[in-house]
Amino acid sequence: MSQLVMVENINLGGVGGRPKSRWTYLDNIRRSAGPFCDPDAEFGDESIAMFDSFKVLVIGAGGLGCEILKNLALSGFKNIHVIDMDTIDVSNLNRQFLFRASDVGKGKAEVAAKFVMNRVQGVKITPHNCKIQDKDDDFYMQFTLIVCGLDSIEARRWINSTLVDLVDPENPESLKPLIDGGTEGFKGQSRVVLPTMTSCLECQLDMHAPRAAVPLCTLATIPRQPEHCIEWAHIIAWEKEHPFPKLDNDDPEHIKWLTEKALARAKEFNISGVTYSLTQGVVKNIIPAIASTNAVIAASCCNEAFKIATSTNPALGMEENYMMYSGNDSIYTYTFKHEKKDDCPVCGNVARTLPVDPNLTLQEFIETLAARPEAQLKKPSIRTEEKSLYFQSPASLELKTRRNLKLKMGKLVENGEEIGITDPSLGQVSFRFKLKFSKVFVKVAMVEEKTKGEEAK
Repeated sequence: MSQLVMVENINLGGVGGRPKSRWTYLDNIRRSAGPFCDPDAEFGDESIAMFDSFKVLVIGAGGLGCEILKNLALSGFKNIHVIDMDTIDVSNLNRQFLFRASDVGKGKAEVAAKFVMNRVQGVKITPHNCKIQDKDDDFYMQFTLIVCGLDSIEARRWINSTLVDLVDPENPESLKPLIDGGTEGFKGQSRVVLPTMTSCLECQLDMHAPRAAVPLCTLATIPRQPEHCIEWAHIIAWEKEHPFPKLDNDDPEHIKWLTEKALARAKEFNISGVTYSLTQGVVKNIIPAIASTNAVIAASCCNEAFKIATSTNPALGMEENYMMYSGNDSIYTYTFKHEKKDDCPVCGNVARTLPVDPNLTLQEFIETLAARPEAQLKKPSIRTEEKSLYFQSPASLELKTRRNLKLKMGKLVENGEEIGITDPSLGQVSFRFKLKFSKVFVKVAMVEEKTKGEEAK
């Protein structure tokens, strides 16, 4: 027997030149009930047929997404869709192993799908080169479960709110389990969300507080780090000189210009460390990634997908639903239950309390929403039950409500009043917040009322 045939037979589980199915050993798990199986689950040919009909959506085809696609295909999932709007960059090649140098400039989803299908026969992967926001509800309704390998909090929040909104209590198939994975350097996490039933991603938003912005005064006067020099070039120098009509974070010429400006700034203040790669990372807010961490977290996500699809073992979900991993110092993992919050703006049933200084103008209040860990809204439109305070779009409503931006919150709303906030980047969900004025304002208001009463006398 030739060496090539022997290797192929080993890969397929064959003995004596008679290759078995690629899924033979996998079927041993799918056919047999084990000690941790769901007692109501059925095992056998029917369950395998049902598993084969599962349609899975993978969101993201980057470092984590490549690992997830490969693992799902090798775990027996045969009908997979992948969606990613990005194209392949040279900097991706060190960890996104489905891509080659010849693929630079091509769409990640198409290349990843083609690569996996060529290596794992019998698997169909349909690529979608677009934003997740470009797809409608009917698109997401066709999938049995969804696996995310994203590096964007905004995209996570959008798909989370969309899946919660899809749930119809009278239609069990409208509930789409969401498996979310994320990595940053040596750290990572995987979690399972059962929309409306368990803690959703919005319930956990405070675990992803926005990174503190560097004050403009630091950038403009005394930078201390190479990142400060890059931000100076990005925010101040670019606005002043406008070397190109519009900044394109993916254009090498634009990044090169920013790097040169940052280097000159760094030299002036005797700061080292500015590089083209660092400039690209700062401007595009690239999260540092390590291939091995991606592999660990992708494996966890795909194990959860397999357990949900087969009922062979308890999956993260109703009880423990969040797994954290740290490889910084040795290896540490911890699994716990993240509680569902009644005041979650997406899946909760009561409005979340939002402290506010009523002496802020509406414009100032809107600006604070981006930095608040419990909100993180970038282009919000706001209304009360009775009136519209401010709308970002359409233009006619923006013009009509613009005059409110200069008014103080204490004049526009009452203490304890509920407001609804929408953000175009987060779908159709309306965030409910109950405004709570500060004690300082209450005291000022009491003094004003007392003064008015004395003047009336």
